[in-house]
Amino acid sequence: MFDRSIKIAPSILAADFANFGAECRAIEAQGADWVHVDVMDGHFVPNLTFGPAMCAAIRPHIKGVMDVHLMIAPVDQYLEAYAKAGADVLTAHVEAGPHIHRTLQAIRGLGKKAGLAINPGTPVEAVSELLDMVDLICVMTVNPGFGGQSFIESQVAKVTRLRQMIGDRPVHIEIDGGITAVTAPLVAKAGADVLVAGSAVFKGGSVDNPAPYGANIRAIRAAAEAAIA
Repeated sequence: MFDRSIKIAPSILAADFANFGAECRAIEAQGADWVHVDVMDGHFVPNLTFGPAMCAAIRPHIKGVMDVHLMIAPVDQYLEAYAKAGADVLTAHVEAGPHIHRTLQAIRGLGKKAGLAINPGTPVEAVSELLDMVDLICVMTVNPGFGGQSFIESQVAKVTRLRQMIGDRPVHIEIDGGITAVTAPLVAKAGADVLVAGSAVFKGGSVDNPAPYGANIRAIRAAAEAAIA
């Protein structure tokens, strides 16, 4: 069932790379709603992260939604591999190629939820003709490619416009970049419901001491929910 309640999606880009399975289990046990996987190719963005094999390896450790954010170009030829690896949501960038409509068709054709991401420099109008083809729009509030960057506050107005454009469509608005208990209320009030957080969730904890993960998740969720109460 679709709902706009606040969902926290920790990015495993900030997790312990040697313990991904345990980290996925830990964040879910501590209250994470989704697990966010940042796929980077060293071409579309200046970093290199996870392939389909890694996604397939962690899938058995994730009970809920595996949210796979493809920061890669070209993207179409890799969709099937990530779908087979167990992604529930596949998000491609509107900037990743000239045929994003075809990309979204392909994702839906694979039986997956279709996400569309837009970079800070991309106007929200770039997605206006695609709103009936997506399940999620990811607004980047940092320039993609690295974790731990500072939140770009000018993107809040973009979220507000996007919420108006979506209307009553069952489309999630996801925010990726610089989310903390301080910035979460800004985007929640503007209309976002899925909040990706990396370092803000994983700071202070570990697989052997996961309690801080829970405290961090609860703090972000409470701050966001208070803004829309």
